[in-house]
Amino acid sequence: MALTTLLFDVDGTLADTERDGHRPAFNKAFCEAGLDWDWSVEIYADLLTVTGGKERIRYFVEKYLPDFAPAEGLAEFAVRMHKRKTHFYLEMLQNGEIPLRNGVARLLNEARAAGLRLGIATTTTPDNVTYLLQATLGKESIGWFECIAAGDIVPQKKPAPDIYLYAMQQMGVQPGECLAFEDSDNGIRSSTSANLTTIVTVNDYTRDHDFSRAALVLDQFGEPDTPFAVLQGDAGMATCVTLDLLQQVFARYQA
Repeated sequence: MALTTLLFDVDGTLADTERDGHRPAFNKAFCEAGLDWDWSVEIYADLLTVTGGKERIRYFVEKYLPDFAPAEGLAEFAVRMHKRKTHFYLEMLQNGEIPLRNGVARLLNEARAAGLRLGIATTTTPDNVTYLLQATLGKESIGWFECIAAGDIVPQKKPAPDIYLYAMQQMGVQPGECLAFEDSDNGIRSSTSANLTTIVTVNDYTRDHDFSRAALVLDQFGEPDTPFAVLQGDAGMATCVTLDLLQQVFARYQA
């Protein structure tokens, strides 16, 4: 099969949203609610072992504050806090405070020009995706992606393969014609469980994760003047993620 489709995770992959986006947005929501909770960089690293914002709130309470018992119940409390966190996060996006990672815009434009199909498979909410795209690439960029599979539309979040299986079903494609892009252990487990060849671009939170199932692990997508570093795998003579490199990786793993 030929390579026809690129499927992207969002948080940590398209943009470094976790440390400087979601984490401070959670803290703003807690402060607004009169809670003295502060999710430090170190605590958030632990919380990132769980996918989904509502799930992280519940995990935090169960692990760090087991005696905390909101009157509405923990599940409803998590939903309410997550809604306010999303409000603050979208404000940050609208203010242009969260840029795309190095090389992402270039790669997306090159892929579109070459006729490759684009899709998104993420556990973050749909609004988070569309606001990020609008703020960084313009409103029209939402239409670049045939499928934006996001949030709670599948029964199980990553590391389950559900979100990738859903995206491929919606696009009518098979794993053997796709490449996936991820940044984390939960992400690579999800994509490879869906039988997808996967390229990883790590961030500060995920650099030490197990990426033994990845086809290639890089520190960034890179630009000609800011080359990537290869952490695992073979990128040949490439210094940034280009369509030629994608074709090489795809061919190697389809052989």
